[in-house]
Amino acid sequence: MDPISLQLGTRNLHGWLVRLLSRNLEWLDAKVKLFLPNVDLGSEYQAPDPTQRVILHLQKLHTQGPTTWKSFIQGVCMELDVPMDMEVLLMSTWGHEDGFPSLLEIGKESRSDSQLHPGLKRTYQSCGSSPRRKQLRKQQQELAKRYLQLLRTSVQQRYGDRTPGLGQPLAFHQVYVPPILQWSRASAPFHTQEGATTGDPKAEDGADVNIRDLFSTKASKGPRVTVLLGKAGMGKTTLAHRLCQKWADGQLDRFQAVFLFEFRQLNLITGSLTLPQLLFDVHLRPEASPEAIFQHLKENAEGILLIFDGLDEILQPCSDKETADPEDPASALTLFSRLCRGTLLPGCWVMATSRPGKLPACLPTEAATVHMWGFDGPRVEEYVNHFFSDQPSREAALAELRVDRCLWSMCAVPALCQVACLCLHHLLPGRSPGQAAALLPTMTQNYVQMLLALDPQGVLQAEPLLGLGEVALSGLESGKVIFSTGDIPASTLAFGDALGLLTSFCVCTGPGHQDKGYAFSHLSLQEFFAALHLMTRPQVDREALSQHVTLHSRWVQRTKARLGLSDHLPTFLAGLASRACCSFLSLLAQREEEWVAARQEIVLQALKKLATRRLTGPKIVELCHCVGETQEPELASFMAHSLPQQLPFHNFLLTYADMASLTNILGHRDGPIHLDFEGCPLEPRCPETLAGCGQVENLSFKSRKCGDAFAEALSRSLPTMGSLKKLGLAGSKITARGISHLVQALPFCPQLEEVSFQDNQLKDKEVLNIVKVLSCLPRLQKLDLSRNNVSVSTLLSLTKVAVTCPTIKMLQVRETDLIFLLSPPTETAAELQGDPDLKGNANQRKEAQRRSLALRLQKCQLGVHDVEVLIAQLQEGPQLDEVDLSGNQLKDEGCQLMAEATPQLHITKKLDLSDNGLSVAGVLSVLSVVSTCQTLAELHISLLHKTVVFTFAPELEEQEGIQKRATFPDSLTFQMPSEPSLRSPRIRLTHCALQAQRLELLCKALGGSCRLGHLDLSGNALGDEGVALLAQLLPGLGSLQSLNLSENRLSLEGVLSLTQCFSTLPWLLHLEFSSASQHIILRGDKRGRDLLAPGSLPEFRAGARLGFGQRHVPRSFCLKECQLEPLSLSHLCKSLEKCPGPLEVQLSCEVLSDQSLETLLHHLPQLPQLSLLQLSQTQLPPGSPLLLADLFSLCPQVQKVDLRSLRHLTLHLRSSEEQEDGCCWRFTDCGLRQEHVEPLCCLLSKCEDLNQLDLSHNSMSQESVLCLVEALPSCPRVQEASVNLGSKQSFWIHFSRQEEAGKTLRLSECHFKPEHMPRLAASLNQALQLAELTLTWCFPGLEQLIVLLSLLTWPTGVLTLRVEEPWVGRAGLLSLLEVCAQASGNITEISISETQKQLCIQLEFPHQENPEAVALRLAHCDLGTHQNLLARRLMETCARLRQLSLSQVNLCDAGSLLLQSLLLSLSELKNFRLTYSCVSSKGLAHLTSGLSHCHLLEELDLSNNQFGDEGTKVLLGALEGKCRLKRLDLSHLPLGGSTLAVLTQGLGHMTLLQSLRLSRSNIDDVGCCHLSKALRAATSLEELSLSHNQIGNTGAQDLAAVLPGLPELRKIDLSANGIGPAGGARLAESLTLCRHLEELMLGCNALEDCTALGLAKGLPQHLRVLHLPSSHLSPEGMLSLGQALDGSPHVEEISLAENSLAGGVPRFHQGLPVLRQLDLVSCEIDNQTAKPLAASFVLCPALEKIMLSWNLLGDEAAAELARVLPQMGRLKRVDLEKNRITAYGAWLLAEGLAQGSGIQVIRLWNNPIPPDMAQHLQNQEPRLDFAFFDNQPQVIPRST
Repeated sequence: MDPISLQLGTRNLHGWLVRLLSRNLEWLDAKVKLFLPNVDLGSEYQAPDPTQRVILHLQKLHTQGPTTWKSFIQGVCMELDVPMDMEVLLMSTWGHEDGFPSLLEIGKESRSDSQLHPGLKRTYQSCGSSPRRKQLRKQQQELAKRYLQLLRTSVQQRYGDRTPGLGQPLAFHQVYVPPILQWSRASAPFHTQEGATTGDPKAEDGADVNIRDLFSTKASKGPRVTVLLGKAGMGKTTLAHRLCQKWADGQLDRFQAVFLFEFRQLNLITGSLTLPQLLFDVHLRPEASPEAIFQHLKENAEGILLIFDGLDEILQPCSDKETADPEDPASALTLFSRLCRGTLLPGCWVMATSRPGKLPACLPTEAATVHMWGFDGPRVEEYVNHFFSDQPSREAALAELRVDRCLWSMCAVPALCQVACLCLHHLLPGRSPGQAAALLPTMTQNYVQMLLALDPQGVLQAEPLLGLGEVALSGLESGKVIFSTGDIPASTLAFGDALGLLTSFCVCTGPGHQDKGYAFSHLSLQEFFAALHLMTRPQVDREALSQHVTLHSRWVQRTKARLGLSDHLPTFLAGLASRACCSFLSLLAQREEEWVAARQEIVLQALKKLATRRLTGPKIVELCHCVGETQEPELASFMAHSLPQQLPFHNFLLTYADMASLTNILGHRDGPIHLDFEGCPLEPRCPETLAGCGQVENLSFKSRKCGDAFAEALSRSLPTMGSLKKLGLAGSKITARGISHLVQALPFCPQLEEVSFQDNQLKDKEVLNIVKVLSCLPRLQKLDLSRNNVSVSTLLSLTKVAVTCPTIKMLQVRETDLIFLLSPPTETAAELQGDPDLKGNANQRKEAQRRSLALRLQKCQLGVHDVEVLIAQLQEGPQLDEVDLSGNQLKDEGCQLMAEATPQLHITKKLDLSDNGLSVAGVLSVLSVVSTCQTLAELHISLLHKTVVFTFAPELEEQEGIQKRATFPDSLTFQMPSEPSLRSPRIRLTHCALQAQRLELLCKALGGSCRLGHLDLSGNALGDEGVALLAQLLPGLGSLQSLNLSENRLSLEGVLSLTQCFSTLPWLLHLEFSSASQHIILRGDKRGRDLLAPGSLPEFRAGARLGFGQRHVPRSFCLKECQLEPLSLSHLCKSLEKCPGPLEVQLSCEVLSDQSLETLLHHLPQLPQLSLLQLSQTQLPPGSPLLLADLFSLCPQVQKVDLRSLRHLTLHLRSSEEQEDGCCWRFTDCGLRQEHVEPLCCLLSKCEDLNQLDLSHNSMSQESVLCLVEALPSCPRVQEASVNLGSKQSFWIHFSRQEEAGKTLRLSECHFKPEHMPRLAASLNQALQLAELTLTWCFPGLEQLIVLLSLLTWPTGVLTLRVEEPWVGRAGLLSLLEVCAQASGNITEISISETQKQLCIQLEFPHQENPEAVALRLAHCDLGTHQNLLARRLMETCARLRQLSLSQVNLCDAGSLLLQSLLLSLSELKNFRLTYSCVSSKGLAHLTSGLSHCHLLEELDLSNNQFGDEGTKVLLGALEGKCRLKRLDLSHLPLGGSTLAVLTQGLGHMTLLQSLRLSRSNIDDVGCCHLSKALRAATSLEELSLSHNQIGNTGAQDLAAVLPGLPELRKIDLSANGIGPAGGARLAESLTLCRHLEELMLGCNALEDCTALGLAKGLPQHLRVLHLPSSHLSPEGMLSLGQALDGSPHVEEISLAENSLAGGVPRFHQGLPVLRQLDLVSCEIDNQTAKPLAASFVLCPALEKIMLSWNLLGDEAAAELARVLPQMGRLKRVDLEKNRITAYGAWLLAEGLAQGSGIQVIRLWNNPIPPDMAQHLQNQEPRLDFAFFDNQPQVIPRST
């Protein structure tokens, strides 16, 4: 067209456009605002002339650029009524970017053409008249029509009547059966219902669905993308080709064109290309005008389908970077991305196929996903019928498949079905039924048979097959599936092409470039040949082969671009490792079978190693496939037993074949397994594989992809799973049809214990149908129907089912939760529980069978009418444990209805009406239940917290049965009062805004119940007025146990008004008030049961006691955190004057002034009933000690004053009836100094009853100590004083009632300086009544002690001086003896212990000379050495020494020589002790020489030294001539052989010997024989200790022969020897003749019962101690011994530990009056034995310690002990470690302790008591000790 025509035509078109828009101004304005949202359209654009207004708008739009103008013109054509000819002109002129001439410069040339495709010309190069444009349009349509027809013809010629596939298929019979398809999302944009879709004939839900339904959409715009997911071999590529074929045959008439692209071919295109190049170079190239044809495709995009096959095979990553122009050249994947996003060819249809895994990000989120599941049973049969041409072959093939379950499962994969049919076609002729299928047990062997079937010669050609294997492996390793001619050798290529193993096709490598490519017929075939190569090639070593046996997870990593190509390679390797493939591989590899077997073993070992790992779900499934392929039962069993019991499978696709392989492996497992499938896309018929799987115990499915077909398949398998106990199907989309199948199947599963149908969108009808089967499931324990759609009416129907069904024990509904809990039949419940009470007592069994129901209907929108229906149902129902209706809409009327109905509903535990809109007015109406319901235990109402809870207790007879059955043994009974009192309920009306004016109505409502126990009115607004009124109304409420008035805005005056209640309310014993926290409690006696939190232990009914004696509980008044001014204290004391006693008052405040304290103390005489006054956490004035010191004159009944830190004051007062006892005054940590002590003592000196004064932890110094010592002579009543100025800071003095001699003074850590010594000595010289002085850490060295000893002189008397200093252990014996030599008096005793750092000397005044010592000293006067001078001084000072004790010293030669000299001068020495010391052989000689001259020795102790045989023999020489010796201790010295002979020789002359100790001295039977002979002369012997030796029966018999000849024998210890029954019996016979025997210790010998029986015949009448631990005694011997002991008047201690005494514990009828300790540790004592044992304890009133550790005692035994504890006044300790006592038993013991027992500790370590409960018990009762170590402090009596 010439420029003039173009100009005129465009101007005419512009004018027509202006006229058109002038008639549509509103539309134009809207479009302008749409395209120009940010442009301000001023008044000039609002011209009144429509034409001018349109022109201005068009100019503004045109200036925005070609894109905006093009979009505007397209909108005009599409949305306004534009004639066809004008639409052609508009679109051809301005509808594309090339046609963008300026509206003001029409005459300019249009822009030059741009090349979109080689050889293409622009369609609209010029615009002429309207007829010309119509002609061009018609020409374009003709070209497009011709091209599309050619494209259809080309596709028809490509496929013909063949099945689509990757080139030539394997089978020569071409058939196609559509697989199962299933939508993956509920939101998929398709008209078809969510579910499975089949290609042609059948859908999962049974409806016929055509393939065209894959492309039916709701959305008319936007990208239309479908992703088809399926595992390898499912037929994805086949379906893609099938779609192309159907389109070519005219069956997909909605599409004008269908283009199929394979990514494996697109990967070969390395350059960029445009969409026309992609369409026309890969597919048919147009004959002419490709631009016009492409333009036609763009205009008709909604009729274009582009199929991209193999999305998982892309090599290049998807780029997120996009160019400005979407039509720019790009990679094939980028073009695919633009098509999916709609930027290219908008409106077209895109379908992609892929294996499951990570999909490219370029796919839009709204893309629909379709899963391809392969074949089900009918499809397999259909495929076989099409495959085999004649009827006999069809029937034979189907018979083979039906017989072989494994082969049938493999045929679920279409590719494998094709291979199996090909193999059967080859194997069936000439074989009996079943033989052909036997050759096809695995997928691998199917492929092996396929190779044999394809070879026309019937001979295996190894070389070309191995060549294909090498090509296949190299391709997999490099990611190549398409090969060029150069990649495959010619012979191999020809072989593969001839057998159909390889296919050839034309591939496009770039625009205009075509090449020929080859590929294996299927990817799995390439993997099979790769496995053949790995198994048969020697070049593949062991390591390389095992590395290929790996498992690939279905979850692709984020960094992984695509899935691998070797999905089946490990499976084929495992299949080739089967024994059945050995000969095939041997023939192929041309090697011996042993070589092949070794290769196979490598694979099997690799699989076995994998089976031991902790694998994810996908890898477990893949391993199941591999293990199944091996056909190795042992490997399958190993894997099955290696699987964990909990086997989860989450978020990956599972096919029928996967499930079949899994169940195949589980068939080799013995134990149960739990399968959990969550979020897994499952093939609808997967549950069929579970049929007969008896190993599955728990089975759970949670997936929206499970529909009705899935439920139907599951229903067929459930009845065959005999071990299934738990079934879960949650989050699915099953409908009524699917539920009906499951409901029909459930009755055939009687073993089910738990069923869950959560979150399945079930309606009322389905829910009711499920509930109907409850009666058919006798073992069902839980049914979960949560998160379904249930109405209120249906909910009430469910409650009726819960009431009527005998097995339901709980129905729990809360918003979306709906759960039934059931119990097994009552006749089996007792059997399962094995309760001994139920077995032994028919009545109790009957009680256990009583049914109870818990009903929880929370937040269910129930109203008043619904409650009426519910009450009617419940009244006809069973006993109710709990009814919870919280969170509903009952209001006052509904709550009142429920409250009034409670007496008829038999609720045993709780009724919850919280959060139901109850008002203040409704509270009073609800309170009516208090007087009508006999079982109410607690009612809690809080309007602030929306709480309304009724708590009930069982009926009295029910409670007794429950406690006996569940908590207490039969023998544990309770003593009841003669008239059992009723239960006392607890009423809690907290935070209900109650005011004083409502109290009368409240008390009237409560007054009808005379049994009210606890009343809680905390958190209300009563104020002082209300409390005063309540005090008047309380007597009308009966005997309460507690009243809580906290947080009621009370003042101190209001609290004091309550003190009158002490007189008017007999039950009131305790009143507590805290001003800061507004805590105020009035309560009765706090029993031991309050030690534990409520609910932790069983409750007792009111009045039930454990048989303990009643104790007198004082009344107490407690004020905490109050301002205690003098006026307030006066008012308080006056209000308490009329209070009955005894009374305890406890006060606390921040600060108490002097005036307040004086006021309080001055009122004490007006409170004679006061027994305790306590001020805690209160800052007292500094003058408090002086005020308190003068208190005894003001108030004589004060017995004890304890002031600590000026913050804690305790006054104990005695009543006039109590006997007067000594007073105790403690002022600890009160900041007292020396100037305070004198006036304090002055005041206290007036108190004649003063018993103890404690001034510890005050500011005392050395000056205070010296003052104390100086004051001793003036304080005749001081008995003992102790001062510690160190860390302990103790300062206490004990007084006696009258003047007594023998005072004791202990000074510790005083650190005296040298200048203090003269004053200290002078003070001590005046304290003539001092008997003992202990100085610990007082002197820095020896010098101060020497000074003190030299200055200490008394006119007469005896003083024991004990020094404990660190330097004592370092000084050495010589230095210490030198210190002793400085004493001015006579030293009569010396005791030195270097290890204990002690020096103890006894001084006797005045000093007296010994004539013999003087003569001996004169004999040494010529010696001038220092040592001789020391010896002379010692002889002078120690002339009258009677006792010398050296322990743990290191005696050197010089020291031994000095000791020898000293011993020679000690003419009065009677006691010599040398123990635990080191002495050299030379020193022993000196010592022996010295001892030889000590002829007056009466006691010699040489035990526990290490002298050796020779040293001991030398030392024993000193025994010669010791005729006066009375006590001899040689324990731990070796006395064997000749050494013992020396001893026995000396013993023959010791006729006065009274004690002989030879423990641990290696004495055997021979030695005992010699010793026995020597003892015949020791007729005065009283003690004989031979423990821990090697004395056997012979020695015991020799010893027994001489015992009757020892008439004075009082103690014998033969423990831990080797004495047996014979020796024990002989000893028992002999000991009965020792009438004075008091202590008998024979433990740790195998004495057995004969010894016990012998002893029982004649126990010595004076016996005090009997020790027989670990003596192999039985109950029989113990019973006889117990009978003999019964009534013994002198027995104080018995030890029978570590004997088996179950049932044989001593039972006393007369008792043991002085028994102090009983040891029965580890004696197998149980609860049955505990009762008579505890009764025996009562008959032993002097018992102080009982040891019962490491026995079998439980709560029943604890109850028996707790019963007798209050009766044992002297008992101090009970050891119960390592028993079976629970928290309840410990609580019983605490109850017993609370009855006034004097026990100091009960040890309970290692009993089954939780740590938190143990801590709680110990906090409440500190005498209960649960620690491993005994940390119980020593308890000092208060009077001392």
